[in-house]
Amino acid sequence: MAHGGSALGRHDGRTVFVPYTIPGERIRARITAEKGRVAFAEGVTLLDASADRVFPRCPHFGPGKCGRCQWQHIDYAAQLLLKQDVLADQLERIGGFTDVDIRPILASPVEWGYNHHMTLLGDGAGRLGFPASSPPPNRIRVPATWRGGIFPISECHIIHPELLAFYGALELDGIIGIEKLKLQIGTGGAPMLILTMTNDDAPELLLDLPASVNLLVGDVEPVNLVGDLYTHYAVGGRDFRVMAGSYFRPNVAQLDNLVAAVLEALDLRGGEAVLDLYGGVGVFSGYIAERAGLVTLVDSYAPALNDADENLSGLDNVDILEGAVEDVLSELDEPYHAAIIDPPPDGLSVEVVDRLAALELPRLVYVSGDPATLARDGKRLAAKGYRLAYAQPIDLAPQTYYVDAVAVFTMRK
Repeated sequence: MAHGGSALGRHDGRTVFVPYTIPGERIRARITAEKGRVAFAEGVTLLDASADRVFPRCPHFGPGKCGRCQWQHIDYAAQLLLKQDVLADQLERIGGFTDVDIRPILASPVEWGYNHHMTLLGDGAGRLGFPASSPPPNRIRVPATWRGGIFPISECHIIHPELLAFYGALELDGIIGIEKLKLQIGTGGAPMLILTMTNDDAPELLLDLPASVNLLVGDVEPVNLVGDLYTHYAVGGRDFRVMAGSYFRPNVAQLDNLVAAVLEALDLRGGEAVLDLYGGVGVFSGYIAERAGLVTLVDSYAPALNDADENLSGLDNVDILEGAVEDVLSELDEPYHAAIIDPPPDGLSVEVVDRLAALELPRLVYVSGDPATLARDGKRLAAKGYRLAYAQPIDLAPQTYYVDAVAVFTMRK
């Protein structure tokens, strides 16, 4: 299985990527695109099926349809093993890490209906949907359901059932100017609509629903139209307030395991000073502060820091700093024992890696949402004197190819 969700086969000396297939299967495929010795294909006939193949639950699953899930055709136990293999492959091929201690993946406690968020895109003409999986390029006729990369859905099996019911009660199709619509629901059940418009003007909405509505305009604090600015999530024994526009992982049921993996990776004994980089609303800081002497949370998004200030208000050993991580790191003058790094999807800049190395932190805990960027950043850290102690994969997105991991880097002595 290749990173990105397609299975990888070989034919006449070429590498061929085929989506919606499983390693070990034999298929007849049609080449749809070629690039040197690499080809991309679509499956035509399944000749020998894998024992791990199952029937997808969702009628929107498949080529030319909704692109949100890629692995509904694979049994969940097999998905977990494939994700573990993909992580190991990326760390070796991109990062050069051989014989890495990759721990058994942490399965999600909920395989279906786990997402507390759903983001729909607008096509500019009043229609909303999930990003569509591209139709094979050799098809002359584009499926009627596929227009401008938007696939309208009538059901979704990875969205929290209460949130999906809320979406079903809305009548938003036909409203011109919606660029993006995010629906989210807290652990207490309070739903929220977050709108991004093409012209930043609030639309005219007539909704008779117990929901909050907010408008995002750039990187500033959202504009509250109805109800509340915040959604609340319970993680472990703490409540976290999350402003509309602030990032929060949508598989809330798996966050206890993620926090536990981070705390184990930090290996705190009491009294340490810890950096929480790209710390957002303060989920990790809230638990680290109970074990450390000092926690310094750094983030550049002001609304998230407002949440962090509220979420961590009862903790006297937490400092919150606003600014780009590379800028803040260059100004620190006190020693830190460890850092937790939870970067954006594109990973760490070279400048951040350089400044982390200059601080000579004994331990780095990297929370990764992408094995390829983890491997790339890990290779850069290794060049600065760090070794990859272990990687703990964790599944935050069942039925998809996405795999998260907590990786521990220690400074070589």
